[in-house]
Amino acid sequence: MFKKVFPLILVLTIFLAACGPQGTPTLAPAEVEGTAVSSAWTMVAMTQLAIPTATAIPPTEIPSPTPLPTFTALPAPTLELTPLALPTATAASGADNCVKPLDIGAAGPQSKLRFENESGGTLTLSLNMYTPNAHAECGAVSYTMGKNERLSISLPKGAYFAYAWITYSNGNTGKASGYFVNRVGEDDLLRVVMQKEVIVAP
Repeated sequence: MFKKVFPLILVLTIFLAACGPQGTPTLAPAEVEGTAVSSAWTMVAMTQLAIPTATAIPPTEIPSPTPLPTFTALPAPTLELTPLALPTATAASGADNCVKPLDIGAAGPQSKLRFENESGGTLTLSLNMYTPNAHAECGAVSYTMGKNERLSISLPKGAYFAYAWITYSNGNTGKASGYFVNRVGEDDLLRVVMQKEVIVAP
């Protein structure tokens, strides 16, 4: 009886095996490697797409600086004369002529100023109140300053032109000039700095 049933079981087993679910096909190693490389490149491409692009910022227009006033320098003194000697009272030709010594006592209220020599040399400083102030006074005063020296003085209120004749330790000479105003109503110490080519009141 077993010999009759065995062929039937065998045919039934083959039939069921053929009709049953198929196994998952496996990939060859080369296919697995290709799939991994492709996935990696896809991730790199997606990462690059996600990075925001650098948008160029349009430059802002920078306003051009206001040009500084130009100064007409006084003529350089000759070596035989004392630099920047004060003009004598006879040089004045009228009440409105400011080419004369400044009468500090008659020129009205004064305030303290500090002059700082940052020119790198010794200098002779000429200060000229070039227009009459509220007390109808004008004129010039002169001071000598050593290298890096600071000089505190009281000057009448008014508008001044400052000129410095600079002598350096190597024998070379230079000049610096500029304007400042000792304003009425301002009693704070005014700082005036002599540099190599300019005199400023920062």
